[in-house]
Amino acid sequence: MLLEGKRILVTGGTGSMGKVFVRRVLSGELGTPKKVIVLSRDEAKQHTMRLSYLKRRAITDEVIYRNFENILEFRIGDVRNYADVCSAVRDADIIVNAAALKQVPTCEYFPMQAVLTNCIGPSNVVRAIQEHGFPVETVMGISTDKACKPVNAMGMTKALQERIFIAANILIPQTRFLCVRYGNVLASRGSVIPLFHEQISSGGPVTITVPEMTRFLLSIDRAVDTVFAALGTGHRGETFVPIVPSATVIAIAKALIADRDIAIKVTGIRPGEKMHEIMVSEEECHHVVKRGNYHVILPMLPELRVPGIACEPSLKSEYSSADNVMTLDQTRSLLTEYGLMVGDVRLTDGGELLR
Repeated sequence: MLLEGKRILVTGGTGSMGKVFVRRVLSGELGTPKKVIVLSRDEAKQHTMRLSYLKRRAITDEVIYRNFENILEFRIGDVRNYADVCSAVRDADIIVNAAALKQVPTCEYFPMQAVLTNCIGPSNVVRAIQEHGFPVETVMGISTDKACKPVNAMGMTKALQERIFIAANILIPQTRFLCVRYGNVLASRGSVIPLFHEQISSGGPVTITVPEMTRFLLSIDRAVDTVFAALGTGHRGETFVPIVPSATVIAIAKALIADRDIAIKVTGIRPGEKMHEIMVSEEECHHVVKRGNYHVILPMLPELRVPGIACEPSLKSEYSSADNVMTLDQTRSLLTEYGLMVGDVRLTDGGELLR
């Protein structure tokens, strides 16, 4: 099986997607891994995650000291630090780079911090493999719809991450580098749905930017499915994009409010935001193929084209969240399907939603 006996490094593994990815990898659905290493710089999040696996309220020194003997291993470190990256990469067969600064306004105010995490971090991964000859089989970059025709610092730095990893296939041909690119993950830390839940629980108002603004919506498990699909069927330099629905922010707000007497307040577009997100640009659509439930962007670098894969584009124009927008009823049904209606979930201290 795909992950049987593999050593998997997840940078930023205590984040929303990272935690679900780790949980599903450890479930054995793609084989039993030899080791799963979580590299992140927040010891509190690692502590909480460790406890969730131990199912204990307190942790002993004995468990901490046996960290390196377990299948799930936690390492304090930062992708910005080359030494930290080298130490973790040397022990990995597969690397999933989920470490990121992903809040648009934060990256607008602190763009250099976004560069350090979202660009220098991936560069450190590539440099570690190249300079030390570590036998890494696959590196997966986790990207975002904001990297497509970016207008904000977060999207610009994630677009550079994509280029850093794709170009690394030329420098390090023995390692497969590829990416996934997806939109808003429902109920992830810092996303709009936990904010709306909190505002509704407090009696409102629910604040939206612009009513007509649209966003792609996918569950966190769908995001992990995208990573698994790319790991299983992706070729060097490809970028996997899930085919998912989109909705207006006003529809999301109204669906969650339901019949409650709660006001909606329009606050205006935030710094660096787009009205509509794009997952495949009009330039990229000419070398995109459909593979299952995914659009796969083939690499533009000619050296990375796989002989025999004919490019019959699956798209004739850009793939935008403004296309095929769900109605209010459809939005409500989707949120209900994922158990994200108010009352179905609760907020954690970290701002995530839990059933």
